[in-house]
Amino acid sequence: MIGPGIFEKLREGCVIPAHPLALTPRNKLDERHQRALTRYYLAAGAGGLAVGVHTTQFAIHNPKVGLYKPVLELAIRTAERSAASGEVEPPIMIAGLMGDTAQAVREARLAVDLGYHLGLLSLTALRGRPIGDLIEHTRQVAEVIPIMGFYLQSAISGMTLPKEFWSRLVEIPNVRAIKIAPFNRYQTLDVLEAVAQSGRQEDIALYTGNDDSILIDLATRYVFRTEQGDVPLPIAGGLLGQWACWTKRAVEHLDRIKEIRRTQGPVPMEILALASQVTLANKAIFDADNAFAGCIAGISYVLKHQGLMKHVGSLDPADRLSPRQTEQIDEIVRRYPHLTDDEFVKANLDTWFAP
Repeated sequence: MIGPGIFEKLREGCVIPAHPLALTPRNKLDERHQRALTRYYLAAGAGGLAVGVHTTQFAIHNPKVGLYKPVLELAIRTAERSAASGEVEPPIMIAGLMGDTAQAVREARLAVDLGYHLGLLSLTALRGRPIGDLIEHTRQVAEVIPIMGFYLQSAISGMTLPKEFWSRLVEIPNVRAIKIAPFNRYQTLDVLEAVAQSGRQEDIALYTGNDDSILIDLATRYVFRTEQGDVPLPIAGGLLGQWACWTKRAVEHLDRIKEIRRTQGPVPMEILALASQVTLANKAIFDADNAFAGCIAGISYVLKHQGLMKHVGSLDPADRLSPRQTEQIDEIVRRYPHLTDDEFVKANLDTWFAP
């Protein structure tokens, strides 16, 4: 369960990369590179890790693949060893949960047994079901582990979740956070407004998953008028696939925005300019021109270029780089080198690959 320190850290806001999956050319788990990735994120200043999520490849949830437990276990044990050495603070550990209710509950129990703090609950297996079924599904999983609700973009999930769903979801006491990732401003506001109207704004940490609008989401001060008065709502941090690469820069960006919040100062124009550059980078890495077909491969390509991965591979043959995607990513790196953390990675690779 979430301890008070973990929840305070979640509420304060932090960078939570969606952890990728390092594979060998034979599509086996590459434990050495997988471990190095975890160490990289923590050394870069990430406050948490999300494992078993879309960026980790949903295929690992298939029992025939057999990677769900090994991947979750490797991540949390690596994080625990790093924290025990005093190198980093203990991270918030979030496990991706999916499947029908029986599978999601089973995965939640495993996550709790391994020491994970929250479950990021995907509802894609219930696509087409009525809202009541989605809420009951969430309620049963929430009896096992604190839940981070998840609005996954419809291009991947095939689902649109109306405001009624979010208004009912936030009534579940063990829903303690929401990742807002519809890549849609109207749908993003549906979630925020539901939280504001619920009166649970102090209990539910809000995280952006809108990789196309990261810094705008974080820098905006949302205020909603409710029957109880005006309710200000910050999006505290982010849980993002985009933050699975160039993570050191993501931490710096969030720290700067948190300082603006603390001083209640104006948002500088340079932050808005930076926001558009980050979105341009995401367009290339996530393969937006091809309905995000190459998003997982794009992240892996960046990490391979930095030496953090050895192979751009996927358990799903459909998850591959699109034509010209690598050229687009290379062009972003050339034009906007300040978005990368290549020097930080280069200086620390040997440490992260140590036994």
